[in-house]
Amino acid sequence: MRGAYTHRPVLLDECIQGLAIRPDGTYVDGTLGRGGHSEEIVKRLTAGGRLICIDRDRQALEEGAARLAPWAGQITFLHGNFGDLGALLDQAGVPQADGMLFDLGVSSPQLDDPERGFSYQTDAPLDMRMDREDALTAWTVVNQWPREELRRILTQFGEERYAGAIASAIVRARERAPIATTGQLVEVIRGAMPAAALREKQHPAKRSFQAIRIAVNDELGSVSRMLQQAVPRLAPGGRLAVISFHSLEDRIVKSELAAAAKGCVCPPSFPVCVCGQRPQVRLVSRKPILPRQEEIDENPRARSAKLRLAEKLDPSEETNQMKVK
Repeated sequence: MRGAYTHRPVLLDECIQGLAIRPDGTYVDGTLGRGGHSEEIVKRLTAGGRLICIDRDRQALEEGAARLAPWAGQITFLHGNFGDLGALLDQAGVPQADGMLFDLGVSSPQLDDPERGFSYQTDAPLDMRMDREDALTAWTVVNQWPREELRRILTQFGEERYAGAIASAIVRARERAPIATTGQLVEVIRGAMPAAALREKQHPAKRSFQAIRIAVNDELGSVSRMLQQAVPRLAPGGRLAVISFHSLEDRIVKSELAAAAKGCVCPPSFPVCVCGQRPQVRLVSRKPILPRQEEIDENPRARSAKLRLAEKLDPSEETNQMKVK
């Protein structure tokens, strides 16, 4: 079975180096996926080390457990949304971790499985759920959400220039009959866009499918909640590694980590700090780490990937953040 895993995780070397793995440490892979990152982490752990693998997709957990069977005694598999990170770590009996990794967005197996309904390239039932146990599907969003809400998510989550026209076209189409498949949705989107847009290199449905997928899975809300819980649960010196694939995710990651690294938020006019807020992390690199051209050539999906790293500060070593004139 091992031979089936030929896919190399995005920014693998950079993640492993960035995590600065301690052999006896406790680590979290919050997005197990195909298990490639997890395998490289657990390989570097001794018998005293531990790995927590989280995924919203039970299929990913089942396949991951099979792939990582040689290290089963050191791994805990948890089904859940990383937006509930605190509760998941409590469930695993992990007060603090020495490192955490999150590879955001839809995973390659989900995207490549036509039955999941993530892809605009193949016709399939409208689904797009990362967790098949969730109630909300793409069918519900497309066929039941009001026009203005459709326009909002297409604009906000897909940055789609023709959001209003596409939302109106969806509403008109579903009044005749429900839009049941990805192929039907693609045709509705195509019909709403001007000829010039259809000639662009990017598939005309790409932004709309991204927006609907993000809405179905509350992806951006989950990322924000995860970051707010991850930083307090890192042990001093622990590393946080987050890979994002589009600007909306990266904006949240950059903002949350910058806030955690900032410390004092008193107005500049204050002679001394009165807020008492101290930096929780230091940014390992100010700018995101990008994939090398060789990786992009091998895996085009890596092209938009950005890795951000932060290290948890030891409270006893923090500066007092006092301001002086």
